Amino acid sequence: MEREDEDEIKDMGFFLHLRLLLIALSGGVPCIHAWGKEGHFMVCKIAEPLLKEDTMRAVQDLLPEVAGGDLAAVCSWADEVRFRYRWSSPLHYVNTPGVCNFQYKRDCHNSKGEEGMCVVGAINNYTAQLQTYGDSSNQYTLTESLMFLSHFMGDEHQPLHAGFEEDEGGNTIRVRWYRRMTNLHHVWDVNIIETAMKDFYGDDLSLMIDAIQRNLTDGWSDEIRDWESCSGKLVTCPNKYASESIRLACDYAYKDVRPESTLGDDYFFSRLPIVQKRIAQAGVRLASVLNQILDASVGKRMARMLQK
Repeated sequence: MEREDEDEIKDMGFFLHLRLLLIALSGGVPCIHAWGKEGHFMVCKIAEPLLKEDTMRAVQDLLPEVAGGDLAAVCSWADEVRFRYRWSSPLHYVNTPGVCNFQYKRDCHNSKGEEGMCVVGAINNYTAQLQTYGDSSNQYTLTESLMFLSHFMGDEHQPLHAGFEEDEGGNTIRVRWYRRMTNLHHVWDVNIIETAMKDFYGDDLSLMIDAIQRNLTDGWSDEIRDWESCSGKLVTCPNKYASESIRLACDYAYKDVRPESTLGDDYFFSRLPIVQKRIAQAGVRLASVLNQILDASVGKRMARMLQK
């Protein structure tokens, strides 16, 4: 390994440690209003109580020490390193050529045309890497695989992370959120959650998480099995998640929006349920994937240990 690479890894470790320490000192809930922080934190907090005992043991084994055994503490890690791991930037999203459907061959590539370099390919890749947990011959850094997978599962469920290529998932569509100028992507990344936090939850993220979790046992309980299911024997199905997101982008995110338009109560109240449900789906699906991978892996590893 080159000296420059070693220094980069040390620097990354320092900044990750500092970030997680600040989260811990603030009571475990990030105070910065951003989908990249709050949305991902909620996804992982929803997933955590759904993890089986052996899965949780494996997750804690893989988490960096500074996470304190809390998966949610590192669910934004992939955003924090995207400018160091520049190759990872296109893995946070997928774009379509202005159509309301997703096709892997057509859409999942980076700007150089390299296939698989999108959020769908990333979820497939890091799921496969984590399936080597417990195998002493694996060549992967599974701590990073876990943090990448947990983050990208959240990303893919934000509808405008599967938006149109021409407007960069709404980033180039300038709108006004009530009185504030912003862009459409930012509305879905930040403003809808920020407004809900302020208006309904007293800026307390834990209350918003509790409300979503109550819906899992009440309003959405009949849907969870379908959320978790994938065709065939697939562990995860990111093609399905991307198809859902681009459809929601067309039906809700882009609908009735024009450049420079003002988005207010009508938009907020009709779109907030979509945001909350997508956060819930991402958490349920993350837990399901980890349970399928790591619960079985722990059992196999313990069996091998007993045979020795």
